[in-house]
Formats: sequence, structure tokens, C-alpha cells
Amino acid sequence: MTASRDPEATKARIFEAAVAEFARYGIAGARIDRIASAAKANKQLIYAYFGNKSELFSQVLGRSMVDLAAAVPVDPDDIEGWLDRLMDYHAVHPGLLRLLYWEGIEYGTADLPDEERRQAHYAAKVEAVRDGQRRGVISDAIPARDLLFLLIALANWATVVPQMSRILAGGDPTDRDRLRASIKEAARRIVAP
Repeated sequence: MTASRDPEATKARIFEAAVAEFARYGIAGARIDRIASAAKANKQLIYAYFGNKSELFSQVLGRSMVDLAAAVPVDPDDIEGWLDRLMDYHAVHPGLLRLLYWEGIEYGTADLPDEERRQAHYAAKVEAVRDGQRRGVISDAIPARDLLFLLIALANWATVVPQMSRILAGGDPTDRDRLRASIKEAARRIVAP
């Protein structure tokens, strides 16, 4: 008996395999053959469903960012809670930050293939911060887009460079807890009205 084909299940397997492949090897180092093998899918299906390797990367990163935005919306009324949720999310899903890091290596300051979509993604987050500034719940001393960038950098850097975090802040659970508390304290001071 032949197994029935399920295009959505195949796309999901390809997507998960692509996240792992791109997170580990970046855009240049990723191989469609490995993605196909890990997904137990035909290589031609990857091209049919997602396009070339760059298009696949763009779709993988884009969807991963949408997943993050849905799971951890910016909350200007609870910056510390938002940072906790953001750090927790990246602890469970470190692949997204790796994808962003690889994208930075590949493109640098050049325009991204999906630049307009990415700008729209971040514009909503910046608007949430700006709304908090207008309402006086967070400081407007730093422009909203810069403030968002600083807060994201504070929350994410330890996950992006875990070796630096371990060397500078320590690798024990109590050290990680202390660093998290320090990140939240720094954020609290930055956003204090």
C-alpha cells in the first residue's frame, strides 16, 4: 500500500529542516540536499514549494519572526515581563537569533530581499514603543526605534554569543539568573519616565 501524500506535512518537515540547516550553516553553507534528506522530501519539492535557497531562507526567517511576534508582542506597559518572555522564547528557539546573525553576515548593510516586509514587521513594534512613550509609561528621551533596538540587543546578546556570556557573567544557573536580573534592571533604567 502506498502512503498518501500530504503536501502540508511535507512543507512543515521542509520548513523545520530548513530552520535547523540555516541556523547551523548560514545561507552560504546550507545545502538543499541536507534539507531534503532531513525532511525526507524530494529536493525538487523544496524548489517547487519555496523557490531557490535564498528564497527559502527568506521565507524561513520571515515565518520565524512572525511566530516570535505572535508569541511575544512588545508590551510597553510591562517592559520587564516582555524581556522575560523574549529571553525565554529565544532560550527555547535559539535558531531565530542564529538566522538573524547569519543574515547579517550574508547581507551586512545591503538591502534584504524582503526589506519592505521586514520594515513593516518592525514598524508595528516601534509603534507599540512609541505608544508607550506618548502615554508616558516609558521615557521618550530615546527615539522609539532606537529604544526598541537597545532593548532587543540587551535581551538577545547573551543568546547570540553564549560563550561571551559564560566568560563574562559566568555559566552557572545563578550567574544566568543574575545576568537576567541585570538586563531587566538596565532596561528599567533606560525606559524609566
